[in-house]
Amino acid sequence: MANVIAIAGKGGVGKTTLGGLLIQTLCKRGDRPILAVDADANSNLNEVLGVEVEMTLGDVRETVLHDADGLEKRIPSGMTKADYTEMMLQRCLAEDDDYDLLVMGRSQGQGCYCYVNGLLQAQLAKLVPNYKYVIVDNEAGMEHISRGILPKVDIILLVSDCSRRGVQAAGRIAELIKECNLNPKTVGLVVNRAPEGKLNVGTKEEIEKQGLTLLGIVPQDEQVYEYDCDGKPTSDLPEDSPVRLALNEIMKTLNI
Repeated sequence: MANVIAIAGKGGVGKTTLGGLLIQTLCKRGDRPILAVDADANSNLNEVLGVEVEMTLGDVRETVLHDADGLEKRIPSGMTKADYTEMMLQRCLAEDDDYDLLVMGRSQGQGCYCYVNGLLQAQLAKLVPNYKYVIVDNEAGMEHISRGILPKVDIILLVSDCSRRGVQAAGRIAELIKECNLNPKTVGLVVNRAPEGKLNVGTKEEIEKQGLTLLGIVPQDEQVYEYDCDGKPTSDLPEDSPVRLALNEIMKTLNI
């Protein structure tokens, strides 16, 4: 069975950046096959990894539900609608040399994400057993955790910045994990973008108050900001990047 690592936390704390670097580090070590999952409607994991995505699960949803007439015209003779839909779902799996990427994507216009969430849950149930590692970049909220979209989770990385609100959000997710009986082997906190890689007293107090296990601290790195501004994938960061070095230490702590 795959080792499933889920990354969660409030928006804007750097979950996707750390997730992309984690995926790339595993690839360089040869820990394949790897399935990368962008489970955020506002998806950008592919940009961090520097790959193009042909189709998302959100695209499939729009075709099946909102363009039924167009779908019927595109189905080849002798193929059922169910078979054609399955073929489209297979196109959602972007295959790279080192990993495969599945992107949830967003629906267009108004409406909930129940259908897309259902597609994601069904695809993960089929795909997860085929991989050594599955890395899931979750949305800013807690919906995927509370809905049980992941068939199982071994490690949950709660990512926060140095703010009390970020640590409090991580604490709430930790409580939800207990309520949902996910029973991961490890749940721990990673504090990202810490000035000089250090935490102030207030942040330390909040971590203790929330009862969170601190797995590691990732320092603020201007190079990450520059890469983002220049449109360069952060997976291209040099090996001696402070962010990479800190992530390597966290992976050692997790025995991955």
